[in-house]
Amino acid sequence: MSDVTYLRPIDAEGLAKFAAAGRDNPNRQGTVKVDTISVGQFRTLSYVASHDPNHPAVVVDEPYHLFGENTAPAPGEVVLAALGGCLAVGVKAVATHRQVQLSKLEVYLEADIGNSAAWGAGGAEREPAQMGFQAIRVKVKVEGDASREVLDEIVQHANFYSPVANTLRNPVAFDIGLAD
Repeated sequence: MSDVTYLRPIDAEGLAKFAAAGRDNPNRQGTVKVDTISVGQFRTLSYVASHDPNHPAVVVDEPYHLFGENTAPAPGEVVLAALGGCLAVGVKAVATHRQVQLSKLEVYLEADIGNSAAWGAGGAEREPAQMGFQAIRVKVKVEGDASREVLDEIVQHANFYSPVANTLRNPVAFDIGLAD
C-alpha cells in the first residue's frame, strides 16, 4: 500500500462558521471590486481591491491573431480560470464539510467562444446571446478517501452552488456607464 499525500486542509471550523452565517442571513452579499487599466494595445492590468495593494496586477492581453501582444491570458481564458478556481474552492469546501480528504484536485476547462462581431468594431451584426461563450465543458479529476460516486456527488454539489458557475449560467443585472 502506497502512502497518500492529501492536499493542505482548509479551516473546517471557519468554514462551518461561514456556513452558519449564511444560514442565519441567506440574503447577505459581499461586493467584489476590480480596477482595470488599459496600458496599450489590448493589454490591461487589473487590480483586485480586496488584496494587498502591493499584490501584482492580473494581466490580460489578446493573442497575436487578435491584435494583442500575446503577453498574458486572453479575457475569456481569465474567465475560465476564475470558473476553474471557483469550482476547485467549492469542491474543497464540500469535501471538507463531508469530511473527505482530497489527494488530487484538477479542473480542466474549455469553451467555444463567438466574436464574429469583432467587439462591435465593424464585424458581423450579432445579438448579445450570439457572442461570448456558447458552450463550456469542464472535467474534474479528483481523488481522495471516498468512492468515485461520493467524489462525483461532491463535484456536482460544488458546481450547483458555485458563484462563478452560476454567474455564467444565469442572467445577471449589468450596469455600465462613464465614471465621474
